[in-house]
Parts: sequence; C-alpha cells; structure tokens
Amino acid sequence: MRAGRRTVIGAFLLSAVVVVAGCSTTEAGNPNAVGEAPGDGETRPVAKIVADPAGEAKDVEVAKPIKFSVTDGTLTEATVTNAEGKALKGEISADKLSWTNTDKPGYGKTYNYVAKAKGTDNKDVELKGSFTTMTPAKQVRATLNPVDNATVGVGMPISVKFDSAPQDKAAAEKALKVETSPKTNIEGSWAWISATQVDYRPKEYWPANTQVKVTASLYGVNYGNGHGRADVTSKFKIGRNQVLKVNTPDHNLKVYRDGNLVNTYPSSNGKDDDPNLNTPNGTVIVMAKEEVGDFSNPRYGYTNVKKKWAVRISNHGEFIHENEENRANIGKNNTSHGCVNLFENDAKAVFDAVLIGDPVEVTGSKANFPTTSDVNDWLFSWDKWKSMSAIK
Repeated sequence: MRAGRRTVIGAFLLSAVVVVAGCSTTEAGNPNAVGEAPGDGETRPVAKIVADPAGEAKDVEVAKPIKFSVTDGTLTEATVTNAEGKALKGEISADKLSWTNTDKPGYGKTYNYVAKAKGTDNKDVELKGSFTTMTPAKQVRATLNPVDNATVGVGMPISVKFDSAPQDKAAAEKALKVETSPKTNIEGSWAWISATQVDYRPKEYWPANTQVKVTASLYGVNYGNGHGRADVTSKFKIGRNQVLKVNTPDHNLKVYRDGNLVNTYPSSNGKDDDPNLNTPNGTVIVMAKEEVGDFSNPRYGYTNVKKKWAVRISNHGEFIHENEENRANIGKNNTSHGCVNLFENDAKAVFDAVLIGDPVEVTGSKANFPTTSDVNDWLFSWDKWKSMSAIK
C-alpha cells in the first residue's frame, strides 16, 4: 500500500543547470538558452525526472513501488542500492518513460538512488537522492498449504494461516493470487474461516490434473496491526477425480472415479438413533492418514483402542478405519460412534487409494457436520462462502 500522496521536491531551473542530490525532480538545459538545440532556433522542453519516494523520505512502505518517471525526455538509467552497495532489481518501461523496482527493499534500510534521462533538447539529466524504509513494530508470519509439489484431491482447499490475526483482512486477501494450468474457467473465492485463516476453494471440485500456483505477496503488506513478514508461494497438482460417498442407511462406502462407481465396501456407520453418534451429513475431505490410529475415548469408556488404516475426515472425530471387532455389524447395522467401520482388507484398500483432499460426501444421517469443525470449507453454500470474503 502507498504511504501517502506523492511528494515532489523540485530543483528549480533559473538561468543555469542546477542538479541537487537528494531532490525528487531535476532538469537541465543550455546556460545561454534553456532547452535550445544549437542551430535550429527552437526552444525545446527540458527533461524532468520525478522520484517516488521523494529524496530524503523516511518510513517508506516496502510494499510501495519505487518509481522514477521522466517527462520531455527518455529514461536511460536507474539504480537503487543499499548501504552495502547491493542494487534492487528493476525495469525501464517499454516507452522509456519510467523505471519501477521488481525487488522489494528491506525493512529499516537506507537506499541511495541515481536516475538518468536524456531530454528532447538532447541534454542529459541526472537525479540523485536517498530514502529510508520503515521498521514495523510487528511482523506477521504466514504459512501456506498445500506445499510445493504436493498432489492432492479435487476437494483440497488452499489455506493461508497467519500467526497473528490481521486487522485489515481485505489488505491481506488482496495480496493473494491463484493461477491454474491449463487456464480453465474455474470460479473460486477466498473466505475467512477464522480470524487467522483464509481459505480458497472453487465453486465445484477442482478439475482433475490441474496445476495450481499460489502467490501470497504478503511481505510489507500493512495489516493495520502489523506488516507482512515474507512472501510465500506454492505450486501443487490436483490428482485424479475421486469422491467417496457414504449414505448411512445403505451400510456401505462407495468410491467414484470420474463420476463412475469403481468400488463398494460394506460399512458400519454412526448409530442411527443418536444424533451425537451419527456419521454426520455433509461434504468433508480426507485430512490425514495413519497406518494405526488411537481411538481411545474415556468419555465412552474405552481406552488404548488402536485401529488400522485410519483415514481422518474431520476434526470433529470422524475417521474411516478397520474395525474387525465390529465385523458382525459391518454391512448390516450402524453401531459405531461416528466413524465408518470397514473390514481390514477393505480399509487397507481405501487407505491406499485416497489422497489428502479427496472429498467424502455423507448423507442419510439425522445430524449435520458442524461448520465449526476443521476442515469445513465444503460445508458452506457457495453464496455463504463468497460472503465470507473480506473483499466486497
């Protein structure tokens, strides 16, 4: 964000060339006839360079572009260097009328700059100056998921988590960008699911085999109660289209690939007569996988309970896992405390087949998944999801 209105401190041309280091504008001309090219008898304008930030500026926002602009001439050179002499990268525009940095400056540093231009009067103009960047009182760190090179299911949301809740959530959200390849027309939106977490998901499941690039240009962003500590990026891949479906009264789990049924596994789901023990309705995702999971729950009187091939589908307590102790009810009765119980071989097959981010759609129960449970992205309607964006 910009620190404020552009300030221009000029070096005024009287009857001779005046070039003052540290000013934000400069111009040059012939001391005998300002801007007059020898022999043509015409007066031509003198080049003027404007620096933003202006010379000797203090507390410059690091996210604000550094720019040199020229009128009545073309820019030929611009350098911005720190105290150690390291230059910030930047580019002169195609029309040679401006230079803008592509590297961001560091916090709490002083930079010296030199910009040069050639005027329409064929005279060279040089502008020198310096500025000092801000030192934020608080730097806010962010993390990004999925990580680089991950392959995830078609229901996987993108999550940006902050170690401190941004006050200006719109500023944070505006710094986030999602790109896909191939460039398909995917409708998606960011939504704040907590004070410290903003997630992105498409309206419908991701297309299979999509490459996703996320750029969180958060360094220097002013959150109102702190500034972004660093940029974070990620490139990951959406895998094959696979969806798991459980209609609890049917006593089975079905696996679909590209919309086609490929496997059906007998199951025993949450107890039908107790909403607190249902496998709740709603769309969740595969969150984690453990070869052996601990299902101890003193509240219900069982401890040191280990089950194989555990696939977590919520932080509300639901898993898909083997339960040979419940073999008599698998495929016949719903007797679990909310999990989807499978035979051991079937649980292993599901465990091996799923990716983190595969959707799990549950229907037929008396209770619904609470939207306070993590991960809850697909439990909201699309209109509700869009309303949770900070950008209106």
